[in-house]
Amino acid sequence: MTRLLLVRHGETQLTAEDRFSGAVGVDLSDAGRRQVEQLAARLAGQTICAVYASPLSRTLETARILAAPHDLPIVERDGLREISHGRWEGLTRKEVETRFGDEYTAWEADPFTFAPEGGESGLAVLARALPVIRAIVAAHPGETVLAVSHKATLRLVLSSLLGFDPRGYRDRLDQAPACLNVVEFKDPVRARLMLLNDVSHYQEHPRRPTQNLSKWWG
Repeated sequence: MTRLLLVRHGETQLTAEDRFSGAVGVDLSDAGRRQVEQLAARLAGQTICAVYASPLSRTLETARILAAPHDLPIVERDGLREISHGRWEGLTRKEVETRFGDEYTAWEADPFTFAPEGGESGLAVLARALPVIRAIVAAHPGETVLAVSHKATLRLVLSSLLGFDPRGYRDRLDQAPACLNVVEFKDPVRARLMLLNDVSHYQEHPRRPTQNLSKWWG
């Protein structure tokens, strides 16, 4: 049984401002580093055999903090990077709705197959991320491995592993900054979710959906 620890990077300034920040190279904020340091302390006693990460700066910084107690190198995997929002990058939802209303409406209706100009669809992200997850699991039979990725990418991967319609990935799954997910694999295909979106290392209660890009929340 392979145990995969899937972690979202810590908070950034763009996270706090609820901006689209997929392909943008933004560093962790001070709050984000504290979140990750607390997760690192939580995981310090576990036997982790490898650490993988998206090549973006916020995920690499998160991975380095988490890997330090285990003296492990970071293995970069491009397939784990965040979805690219194209010309929406760095903008707030309100700004996108105002400037690119038709695109935003289409994306709200189906974020899995629609992509804004210059960006990626959820389908494209899943097509590159899922093979990376499969390869990681295949390379580490019976071991515990950590992978650091991003909000949309993790939600898409988890929706696929859990077998529900990925068109609902934005509405049905949350991924808070520096959250921990645990998935156990019997083999590279068969998986069981053991823990989802856990932030108990820095926050007593799960966050409420007060900052969500989806209008599904009203």
